[in-house]
Amino acid sequence: MMSKFMEWVDARFPATKMWEEHLSKYYAPKNFNFFYFFGSLALLVLVNQIVTGVWLTMSYTPSAEQAFASVEYIMRDVEYGWILRYMHSTGASAFFMVVYLHMFRGLLYGSYQKPRELVWIFGMLIYLMLMAEAFMGYLLPWGQMSYWGAQVIISLFGAIPVIGADLTQWIRGDYLISGITLNRFFALHVVALPIVILGLVVLHILALHEVGSNNPDGVDIKKFKDENGKPIDGIAFHPYYTVKDIVGVVVFLFVFCFVLFFFPEMGGYFLEKPNFEAANPFKTPDHIAPVWYFTPFYAILRAVPDKLLGVIAMGAAIAVLFVLPWLDRSPVKSMRYKGWMSKVWLLIFCVSFVILGVLGVLSPTPGRTLLSQVCTFLYFAYFILMPFYTKFEKTKPVPERVTG
Repeated sequence: MMSKFMEWVDARFPATKMWEEHLSKYYAPKNFNFFYFFGSLALLVLVNQIVTGVWLTMSYTPSAEQAFASVEYIMRDVEYGWILRYMHSTGASAFFMVVYLHMFRGLLYGSYQKPRELVWIFGMLIYLMLMAEAFMGYLLPWGQMSYWGAQVIISLFGAIPVIGADLTQWIRGDYLISGITLNRFFALHVVALPIVILGLVVLHILALHEVGSNNPDGVDIKKFKDENGKPIDGIAFHPYYTVKDIVGVVVFLFVFCFVLFFFPEMGGYFLEKPNFEAANPFKTPDHIAPVWYFTPFYAILRAVPDKLLGVIAMGAAIAVLFVLPWLDRSPVKSMRYKGWMSKVWLLIFCVSFVILGVLGVLSPTPGRTLLSQVCTFLYFAYFILMPFYTKFEKTKPVPERVTG
């Protein structure tokens, strides 16, 4: 009966074809390592955010008068509302942790190089939309840090010549941040941006499966096939990697649940202390800083004395990631076979990014500003100098087949 049912479905919808193309007959390199867990984990956290978000909207009221009270109602009176809220807030931080590690894997093994440029572009668009989604959601609790953080970020658009003031007012929907701003951010956070993100995730996966997955050696497994046309150095994604990913999911859930039940606020980094106080337009917090996953770019913004140039630098720090496939001139993909300059510059870039993230959380001082300027210079130097050090450095010979 099941086979007849599937025949009926397949005649009307390519269910079996999709299953085979993207799972059971999709051959991935057999040498995937630890860093290849984070793609599937990103998908898991996305599902968590959507499911918990839907349940939270059932009890949330998107108005300036009731938003903060409705969050308190969810935390105190709704059955299991506290765990749904913490799953969503912890999930947001987990999402960016997983995505940053996923992106690091791409930098490490050259997953952005030909023929995977479009895979990288779709991935960067997902990252950009996630930033917008997180920013919109950050305002919804209508706490002090939500309100004033949004005030600072939205005011940055005012630095744009000619259209800045009108653009800022258009984003707010009012002359100041009000219930109108909250309502439109709620609509974008709950409806518009999730649809865009889901669409981009589908395109990201389709583009990946069209050209095939990269691997730690950066070699193409399609070159060597057996008599049945299957890659010798590849294994079917299902059941091998689906089962392997379950192991990663279990470990991730242990860590996630530990944070969820014991440190959901993470000392004020996941849920800031001022956000447990209702938004007050007449009381500014002592130190306004965005949530931790925005702080590297916030530090770049503060490192530049001029407001307009700071906004340009912050935007350029994200935009430069989109052109990465065309900056890397190395004949090899993986960092295993690149020269020492590529390895040193990747280390400098990662250290600079982490330091900028820490500096973005702290209040500015002359010493911290100087350090953030140095790290900003190194951040951009990694990309600007990449065409030169990747082209002229001496690389190691790449094996024809994966090394295991």
